[in-house]
Amino acid sequence: MIGILLARTASGLLADLAGWRSVYLASASLTALLALILARVLPRHSGAAQKKLPYGELLRSTITLFARERLLRLRAVFGLLIFAAFSTLWSSVALPLSEAPYFLSHSAIGALGLIGVVGALAAAAAGRLNDRGLSRRTTGIALALLAASWLPLSFTRSSLWALFAGVILLDLAVQAVHVTNQTLIYALHPEAGSRLIGGYMVFYSIGSATGAIAATSLYTVAGWDAVCALGAGFSCLGLALWAVCGDRR
Repeated sequence: MIGILLARTASGLLADLAGWRSVYLASASLTALLALILARVLPRHSGAAQKKLPYGELLRSTITLFARERLLRLRAVFGLLIFAAFSTLWSSVALPLSEAPYFLSHSAIGALGLIGVVGALAAAAAGRLNDRGLSRRTTGIALALLAASWLPLSFTRSSLWALFAGVILLDLAVQAVHVTNQTLIYALHPEAGSRLIGGYMVFYSIGSATGAIAATSLYTVAGWDAVCALGAGFSCLGLALWAVCGDRR
């Protein structure tokens, strides 16, 4: 989460210093460098593997896990909704900030990611609450905060302080639910942890893409208030699901 947020700060600085293409060139270069490093340091074979499965069978077994585990399906939907809300904000917030009355630079808009990191770090308490058996309560409180964060965010055009408060609340809430989701999912079958988390992250990606597409399209036709209503809708849907789903963990 911190990487996602700080990437916005770095990309804003690069865009102002060397143009928007530099962001993609830097990303491609870092990805290539990472590939080279991983090729050298990762083991060719996992000594911890207890059972070897062909890749296709691994993918099919992930689908089987979803069919068998209700908690996995439920937490995956939570993941989709919270990251749809997250992406609704972060894919579109640059649009009102670059217009009147602010006309902020790329660097200034990117610095908003630093504020988001505060919220993400504050969510570390979620892990300790989960360890105490308070996962359901943690999820409910975090989803309520996520829904509430859209109230200050709706005042972005008139107050940057309201924006800052909303960003902190939203990132805290998303990270808290995300940590809780992964804690519960991994505990189902620790020996299949990579498949469980991998399957969950598919829903994360669907949510992120949905929020980005919907938010930017909606901003074009209806403005920032409509974007906030969309984000609040994703958040409230998650809270309603939590209230009625019967999940006790």
